[in-house]
Amino acid sequence: MSDAFNTPVSVDPRLLEVLVCPVTRGRLTYDRERQELVSRGAKLAFPIRDGVPIMLAEEARKLD
Repeated sequence: MSDAFNTPVSVDPRLLEVLVCPVTRGRLTYDRERQELVSRGAKLAFPIRDGVPIMLAEEARKLD
């Protein structure tokens, strides 16, 4: 854990193996600094809150 709020330092690699982008069904990459799962195909970044990936397109940040 990385701080007093028990924020996970990283995402379990097994979770990355099974999660896919809900828009494209493509692969996701983990951005540790921003705590996001990134879909390059959909140009979206899905937030990770309290260790839980929020895989809703309406919650995702648009990438440039």
